[in-house]
Amino acid sequence: MIPQEIIRKKRDGHALSAAEIEAFVAGIVDGRVVDAQLGAFAMAVLLRGMDRAETAALTRAMAESGMRLDWSDLPGPALDKHSTGGIGDKTSLILAPLVAACGGFVPMLSGRALGHTGGTLDKLESIPGYETEIEPERLRRVVRAVGCAIVGASAELAPADRRLYAIRDVTATVESIPLIVASILSKKLAAGPRAIVFDVKVGSGAFLPSVEDARALAASLVEVGSGCGLACRALLTDMGRCLGRNAGNALEVAEAVAVLRGEAADPALLEVACALAAELLVTGGLAEDLEDARERLRAARASGAAAERFARMVAALGGPADFVEKAHTYLPAAAVVVPLFAPRAGVVARIDGRALGLAVLELGGGRTRPGEKIDLAVGLAEVVAPGEAVGPDRPLCLVHARSMAQVEKVRDRLLGAFAVEDEPEPPAPLLRGRILGT
Repeated sequence: MIPQEIIRKKRDGHALSAAEIEAFVAGIVDGRVVDAQLGAFAMAVLLRGMDRAETAALTRAMAESGMRLDWSDLPGPALDKHSTGGIGDKTSLILAPLVAACGGFVPMLSGRALGHTGGTLDKLESIPGYETEIEPERLRRVVRAVGCAIVGASAELAPADRRLYAIRDVTATVESIPLIVASILSKKLAAGPRAIVFDVKVGSGAFLPSVEDARALAASLVEVGSGCGLACRALLTDMGRCLGRNAGNALEVAEAVAVLRGEAADPALLEVACALAAELLVTGGLAEDLEDARERLRAARASGAAAERFARMVAALGGPADFVEKAHTYLPAAAVVVPLFAPRAGVVARIDGRALGLAVLELGGGRTRPGEKIDLAVGLAEVVAPGEAVGPDRPLCLVHARSMAQVEKVRDRLLGAFAVEDEPEPPAPLLRGRILGT
């Protein structure tokens, strides 16, 4: 089958057969499909869509484009979580060790920065020595010994998605629901968990800001995932703000470690992480119900068991053995830290989350082309939340940059991201919906 004819068929709005999709995916892996064709295919899917059968066929073809892991010999359930991406979203760093401390095993294949949102692998690479690219057999050893491992999909796992993911990032095709579903689920199917919870973001910082689009994505993830044999659940969570107080790779790792150590945490960040983890514990049979799950998670954090799992994971993957105790001595720091004050005193009524993400991108904390080196130290810290007061004693955020020129480059964008008024607006609910699989 000729790649350009498959592209033409989808461009003209026709459904592709499973055989055509399988042939195209095979071409992605063996190189017969070049980058220009892959970008054209992604754009055609974005504009014309795919029905549920096409999406399932694309998911299976990409999952089967490499090897698939089997965790049936573990003494507990293999569980996983995936977020559609947000600003300051470091919940994976918190959830994986929490679930491991409660008896689950979490082989989490994560991604890099995509569009205006950060990537879990980039965050972890701010830890000196941490290896995100490892062989499947080493992944198996780490998960069995520690209970969790957050790494990238190796060349053997869903290799077709590896190429397509990078192309989507730079061709304005990120927001396609079929491509998002196939990308997420192909990696997850290859990783072999028993159950998965999806965190689908809603609001200004999400790829799909509207509740309707986010609910459609969540439903598609759960339906296609369930059809592929996964026990699936999805939560719709608010992304009309920075999740937590920090946005930027090293800054987010520092915040996640502080949460695991039991230090004071941003309530929204802790609530989202624990809500997702609780769903996993129930789905995996490790808790009777959500309240029981939440109590187990509270105990794991309070006892230090979750922090200990994170420390062991870092050490097992090449990082410092004492990272949790001395995170700030290891993480890269920005040369310049500047407070950004609002032009007037008042209350933060609304936040444009996308603008915050783009500011981090402009600072050098994200990518505009595949493989681009990023600055792991830059970002935003102590970002205010909706409903909080700002003024001469309380900045909107602290800008961590490599130079004052970088700060000036993002100043106007950041000032425009915060709507400061005399009175707060009613806060958006943090949890916006829940979808259970069959």
